[in-house]
Amino acid sequence: MLSDVGDYAGAEVEISWLPNLDELMKGYARNFRPGIGGPPVNVAMAIEVASIDHISEANMEYTMTVFLRQSWRDERLSYNHTNKTLGLDSRFVDKLWLPDTFIVNAKSAWFHDVTVENKLIRLQPDGVILYSSRITSTVACDMDLTKYPMDEQECMLDLESYGYSSEDIVYYWSDNQKQIHGLDKLELSQFTITHYRFHTDTQNFKSAGQFPRLSLRFSLRRNRGVYIIQSYMPSILLVAMSWVSFWISQSAVPARVSLGITTVLTMTTLMISARSSLPRATAIKALDVYFWICYVFVFAALIEYAFAHYNADYSKKEKAKEKSSRGSSESIVKNGKQAMVLFSLSVAGMNQGLLVQSRGQRGQRGGDSGATPSPGAGGDGDGETASRGSQSRKGEEQKCCRCAFKPIDADTIDIYARAAFPAAFAAVNLIYWVAYTM
Repeated sequence: MLSDVGDYAGAEVEISWLPNLDELMKGYARNFRPGIGGPPVNVAMAIEVASIDHISEANMEYTMTVFLRQSWRDERLSYNHTNKTLGLDSRFVDKLWLPDTFIVNAKSAWFHDVTVENKLIRLQPDGVILYSSRITSTVACDMDLTKYPMDEQECMLDLESYGYSSEDIVYYWSDNQKQIHGLDKLELSQFTITHYRFHTDTQNFKSAGQFPRLSLRFSLRRNRGVYIIQSYMPSILLVAMSWVSFWISQSAVPARVSLGITTVLTMTTLMISARSSLPRATAIKALDVYFWICYVFVFAALIEYAFAHYNADYSKKEKAKEKSSRGSSESIVKNGKQAMVLFSLSVAGMNQGLLVQSRGQRGQRGGDSGATPSPGAGGDGDGETASRGSQSRKGEEQKCCRCAFKPIDADTIDIYARAAFPAAFAAVNLIYWVAYTM
């Protein structure tokens, strides 16, 4: 076996087909494009995707590793004494003219150089050069997160000449670039690549002219399974757990209050943790809407207990008032009967005394003693009748107020809530999923 190129060149083997690179490079000016002053250079572009490493919604970017292959003709490097293609070392790249291609929407990019620079040069007899390089780039991708996590995003990779205008260079996708090799085999953790397409355009800049641009646009559909497990299912379970309080007795105040507060705080923590990996955008996302729906239902369950407890407490107070008023009315009746008996006895005693006095003095005193009791008795009867009438009117007014603000039974409220809350939550879920998935 031959150990290296030196052994191969030094051996007695015919290698006359190898072109003389020194003669090819004699008078070669790498600072000028091929055919300067004439028609533009046609550069064929091809891409092979090695990997898409990371897609970040927080920074709206993705990281991609590609093999970028560019091909053009440089007649200054043509040779005609053989028809074989010459593969050259990557260090030969520094001696050639290269298209000044750059990634327009790249935030950062770098070439791979382990174990050597990952670059390839192939030279054909007619002067056609194939230049391939391995590049990893972090590229910006504008995302619309309104339907997150039921969203679909379109990201782009734009390639353009930095210094040569359309008068000097023309980019076009290679005829072999009907599909992107490697892209259909990629498996991403959060997305699925649904389709991709190629686009050719010319950018017009007033100060510099027109520049050719090639774009690779690929669509990404987010995988929803992980979000259903991590966000939607815990939210649904928290809402269902808040409904457990409807089956707990009204008298168990600590149990129902602690359950309601715990579900509210847990829902708040879940909302904060889910938003930590997202950008602070002004747009309201679908996940935010669902979190707020669940938060409203959890908070409403807590308010339901407060309302039911208020009605139960109000009913107890009203019953206590009725009992006390009934007892006071009975005592008033009893005291009234006793007073009437005492009054009748006192009147009888007075009448007997007057009769005794009238026997001794039949004149003016008898007349006075007969007239005195009647006005007093009549006046007392009128006052008692008026007070009873006013009390009856007040009682009727209180009854009317009680009928207008009649409290609802707390157990009845819980029974209605057991059916109303799940039905309302199911209806809202139906509207939500239809709105964001259709």
